[in-house]
Amino acid sequence: MPEISIIARIHTDFATKFGVPRQSGLVDDLEGRIVFEREFRRSDALRGIDRFSHLWLIWQFSETLRTNWSPTVRPPRLGGNARLGVFATRSPFRPNGLALSSVRLQRVEWDTPEGAVLVVRGADLMDGTPIFDIKPYLPYTDIHPDATGGFTDQVERGLLEVAIPDGLLAKVPEEKRKALAGVLAQDPRPSYQHDPCRLYGMEFAGMQVRFRVEGNRLEVVEIAQSIS
Repeated sequence: MPEISIIARIHTDFATKFGVPRQSGLVDDLEGRIVFEREFRRSDALRGIDRFSHLWLIWQFSETLRTNWSPTVRPPRLGGNARLGVFATRSPFRPNGLALSSVRLQRVEWDTPEGAVLVVRGADLMDGTPIFDIKPYLPYTDIHPDATGGFTDQVERGLLEVAIPDGLLAKVPEEKRKALAGVLAQDPRPSYQHDPCRLYGMEFAGMQVRFRVEGNRLEVVEIAQSIS
């Protein structure tokens, strides 16, 4: 089998997996920059892409690659208590570790020191994630109004109420505030953890954000600059 080339890497506000939205498009305020590898920095390859509103990204779960695989997995949204076939889920623990995300194309920055760069919104990828291919999203064929969502149709997807004290919010750059609130509202915790006394932490945009969750309310208790 021929090797698959990495054509680009995406740069986002997530240095680690914790806090990354579980699906693309859930937090539209999240911005990512797709920078092409030197071999693929050809503006001609992007000719006409700015006429599309959304793109498909084919990428790799680079932080969870394994040499072996299991035919069944435990989806976090089912609390880790039920096993389903790996091909009936979007689990990162797959034979080839490949993923598919739909993102909104915000703009193309044609003339940068890194060549043409795609600025996208709603990505569910860690910083530095390798991308293997990019394809335009086609509404006339990619939208299926009668589609069913399998086990996800029975999973409650309510948003949390997010409380960030003004003093802490002031530490967050203004252009990152809506994105941070959107990520927290999605409830970054593992689905099986519901201890109201537990303190959780995540890295976002160079900041360490610590929070607690009680019931449907998430309260941020600390925001500090990341040491790394």
